[in-house]
This record gives sequence, C-alpha cells and structure tokens, in this order.
Amino acid sequence: MRILAIETSCDETAVAVLEDKTSVLVNLVASQADVHRKFGGVVPEIAARHHLENIKYLLFKAFRSVSPGSLDYIAVTYGPGLVGALLVGVSVAKGVALTLGIPLIGVNHLHGHISSVYLAYPDLKPPFVVLLASGGHTEIVLVRKESLRVIGKTLDDAAGEAFDKVARILGLGYPGGPKIEEAARKGNPEFHHFPRPKIHDRDYDFSFAGLKTSVLYFLKKNPGARAEDIAASFQKAVVDVLVRKAFKAARDSGVRRIVVVGGVSANAMLKAAMYEKASESGYEVFFPPVKYATDNALMIARAAFDLVERGKFSDVSLNAVPYLAWEDVI
Repeated sequence: MRILAIETSCDETAVAVLEDKTSVLVNLVASQADVHRKFGGVVPEIAARHHLENIKYLLFKAFRSVSPGSLDYIAVTYGPGLVGALLVGVSVAKGVALTLGIPLIGVNHLHGHISSVYLAYPDLKPPFVVLLASGGHTEIVLVRKESLRVIGKTLDDAAGEAFDKVARILGLGYPGGPKIEEAARKGNPEFHHFPRPKIHDRDYDFSFAGLKTSVLYFLKKNPGARAEDIAASFQKAVVDVLVRKAFKAARDSGVRRIVVVGGVSANAMLKAAMYEKASESGYEVFFPPVKYATDNALMIARAAFDLVERGKFSDVSLNAVPYLAWEDVI
C-alpha cells in the first residue's frame, strides 16, 4: 500500500510517499525559514504564496521517483494550522485524488505528530503518554488502545512560541528554538532562576506567557547581561516544566511510557533531561528522529495508514479547519 501525503499547515511545504507504514519512498520538505526570518516569525499570507510555488515542484520531483499510477491513497493535513496555508494543500490533494481516481484522506496535524514516533518505533503500542511541544501546541495526551484523551494543555503561549518570542527579545533571530539552543550552549543555565509557571500545580496544564514576560523584564533591568546566559536559563526553565508535567501525567495515569513529539522534541537539553529522569524512575521515553520532529509529510502519511485501517476517508467537500480540535484526531 502506498500513500502520498501533503503537509502545508504552517511554513514548511512537504510531500512524502510511504509504503506499508515503514518504507520511505519520498520525503521532501521545502522550508520557508529564510523567507520569514526578516519578519521575526511566520507571515500567513506570505506562507500561503510560497506553498503555492513550492508544492508543484515537490510533486513533480516525487513523481520522478514514484509513478502516480502506483499510488493507492492521498493524504493531506486539513487542520489545525494557518487557513491559507492549509487551503493550498487541501486543494492540491483534492485535485490529485480526482485526477488519479484514488481515495482522499484528511489528517489532523496533531495526529501526524503522534504518528511521527512510529516511523522510528514501528512496534510501539499504547498505552503511553504523549508530550506534544511545538510552536503552536503544548499538550499532554493519554493514548490508550482505542482512545485518546487530552489531559493537559497550555493556557497561553505554546513552548515553541515562547522560544520564538524570547529569541526575538534577545535579538537572536528566527526560528527561535534552534537559535535559543545554539546560544544556550555558550551560556550558564544557572545564571538566573526564571519562574517555572504551574510546575507545582496538581493538573497537567502549562503556562509560558509569564516566563516570557519575566525574561523581558529581567533584560530591561539588566541590559548588560549576556544573551547566552539568559537563553540557557530560560531554556532550563521550559525544560524543567515540560519534564515534570510529563512524568507526573505518566505516574498518575499508571503508564510507564512517554512519547515526546513536535518541533521542541528536537531540543537536546529536553532529550537529555527526559532520558535522565526516565533512567532514574524506570520509565521508557521515545523521541522521533530530529528529521521527523518538525512538520513533515511522512508523519501525515503514517497517520493516514491508521485511518485507512479504520475505514475513515474524506471526499471533495473536505475543507481547511484552522482550529481543528484534538477530538477529531482519531
């Protein structure tokens, strides 16, 4: 079985072909980071325009490797994300499905992130707790064999969004996650103890807006402080909160496996802290490879396989849903 997948939810245009869940035949990503860098973040209208330019070239390149006639299904992200960006992918996927006469599968982007871990661990089975940390989302999800339940979420900024905003405050550039991590390697994580919002609360929710504001006020009071030290201290605060909440959720749920996905899962400090905590407490932690952590179409293809097995298909009425809910994941 071969599935062609398209991902255009934000600023990466991606096309992939996955065969029988594990064989990667095509994996193409066109990043727009350089385009949006001068704005300090993603500009939705510009992102949509570049998706329009990139998608045709990626499809032509994919079809040089895989014959269109060999495809069984086409999958596409239809939400959540930027509405203009999503519409590009959904429209193209509909056209391909109609032209080739193959079924269309609408995939929730968040389902894709969860599925990214299966690309590296195909034998992984629920139950497990998912920590999803990205630019637009920070949630904790309890996944059991036939159910998925959100048990924690951010009340304001997502972790990746906080990285972007703090990087902008420090003048480090965009995208914030890699820029903060790069600066933090040269800094002292114990330089300043920034607040850990909600870290001692009984629930599994997050809040990073106050932490971001704390960095801003600290810099105003201490203009001579090294950006590297602030970045390292900020990063440690975020990692402390993510690790504590993820393990608390696993412990309270009686689950011994934790899956960490989303762009922030590529952060080396987060990985080291999660693995150290797991080793101390007898848990298992799973991360997708870095190349599958950020937005990509392979994770959408892998999620689509699950939907095919459950007989969940879409038709030409499929539309972009920018605020698609978690409840629509599976």
